[in-house]
Amino acid sequence: MTNEQQGPVGQQGLPGEPPQDPGTPPGGQQDTAAAHGGFTTVADAGTRAPVDVRAVARGTEEAGIRCVLSKIVSKGTGGPAHLARWDGHPLIHPSLAIAVPEDAPGKVIKRTADLCAEAGAVLQVHVNEHLASVERSLKSVGRRPLEHLHHLGALGPHTLGAHATLLTPAEMRLLADSGAAISYNPVASAWKGNGVAHATMLAAMGVRFGMGTDGTRADGFRLLDAGETAQRLAYGMAAGDSVCGAGRLWLEHATARSADALGLGRVTGEIAAGKAADYLVVDLNVPALTPSYDLEWELVRLAGRDQITAVVVNGKLRLWQGWPPDWDGPALVARAARLGPEVVRRAGLQRVAPAQNP
Repeated sequence: MTNEQQGPVGQQGLPGEPPQDPGTPPGGQQDTAAAHGGFTTVADAGTRAPVDVRAVARGTEEAGIRCVLSKIVSKGTGGPAHLARWDGHPLIHPSLAIAVPEDAPGKVIKRTADLCAEAGAVLQVHVNEHLASVERSLKSVGRRPLEHLHHLGALGPHTLGAHATLLTPAEMRLLADSGAAISYNPVASAWKGNGVAHATMLAAMGVRFGMGTDGTRADGFRLLDAGETAQRLAYGMAAGDSVCGAGRLWLEHATARSADALGLGRVTGEIAAGKAADYLVVDLNVPALTPSYDLEWELVRLAGRDQITAVVVNGKLRLWQGWPPDWDGPALVARAARLGPEVVRRAGLQRVAPAQNP
């Protein structure tokens, strides 16, 4: 799973021209796509594939994007080494993950949570996403996934739960009281979920949450639109709530609140003295925003990645008008187009679609 967060939004163009000496295209196709969509940071919640996550780190380093990089440690091994491996790296922030609570023994979950708390890292875990997961947890440990984490003492400010689409009022209270954070993934709910996380309720209760994708969206502005729209359809219409957080809520949770959920609140998330220079430069001189009545709401509803003039991460220009300034972006796209079909063929994927009527 990949959760992605959007960086702070700038409002003026950069003077001058970017460098004009493209080099050899690096790896990191997905990370380059994320940057193109306005994401300055991605959070990777680990992989079960038998590969070294160094491959993910290399892609993010080459694309120049910030990454909260997890290693799944459901067997209880490898956690300290992973955290130490990336300690002090300017762009890679180590994290540990348990895919779902029922994947690991309770002692491993508690030990991993304690390790993250001591290291100032986040523990990433899928919680209450599907009915099947809730039912598996009830059958195996007698508690719902979030309740199980709380029972183990693993729910705290260092915990980042993905999805949380099926929360009871009591579980929302547990999140608020524990200080745990949630990744609100609205597009994933539309594609494969059993529900939509009640983000406006979580905000009202003081629950920390950031905006995530679960790998389903590569345009930060479209993600914000989806986040607001999902709340409106799932909860706002029934309650007669015509505001649903307005633009301010979604912009705040896509920037500063997302950084906080990832444990990076002291590093990035806002344009302020002492914070890393992670930001976007957005062209507002477009017909859709002229004249502007409520810019924050209009950015959520009307803006798109085609308006992103520049992406800056850690003070360095990473993309200019959609392309990297210091290496050959079109060559990377061409290489991905050439290799992609073969990768899919080797993976043996099967597309499932409704039967066509004769």
